Amino acid sequence: MAQEVTVLDKVFVPYITRAEISSRISEMAARINEDYAGKNPLFIAILNGSFIFAADLFREVTIDAAITFVKLASYKGTTSTGNVVTAIGMEERLTDRHVVIVEDIIDTGKTLSAFIPEIESQKPASINIATFLSKPSALKYDVKAAYTAFEIENKFVLGYGLDYDGHGRNLPELYILK
Repeated sequence: MAQEVTVLDKVFVPYITRAEISSRISEMAARINEDYAGKNPLFIAILNGSFIFAADLFREVTIDAAITFVKLASYKGTTSTGNVVTAIGMEERLTDRHVVIVEDIIDTGKTLSAFIPEIESQKPASINIATFLSKPSALKYDVKAAYTAFEIENKFVLGYGLDYDGHGRNLPELYILK
């Protein structure tokens, strides 16, 4: 496993290996392939954090499906700002479409609780969430993922698409603040 890393002014230690991540994503994709067989779901990946997870997950999806991206933001540094900002919207029609929202991490749930009503207003056939990480002890909004790779403690994590002030997303494993 990797060694500790310093990113900007913080030290992070290894938390979840790349092999563990790959295994869990394969398991998630198998469930999604089964649950959405014949339904042609649209995956909506939330940028920036989910881009690596979304790519790895989507490569494992073997059913007919499409993917699009939306950018929502609520973080600055290591804490949530409490405000959700939609920076890039979607063009796809969602009416009667099965939607799988792909998120990097469900922390308080505020981002998704603000975004899901936008999706619901377009009358999709269904909406489910696939998240790389979930922090149940931090959850403050009624947001439930149908597919979760890992439930973790309420600590700041880095790598595999998650960042600290824009840095560390390219680390292939997940690290936790030391």
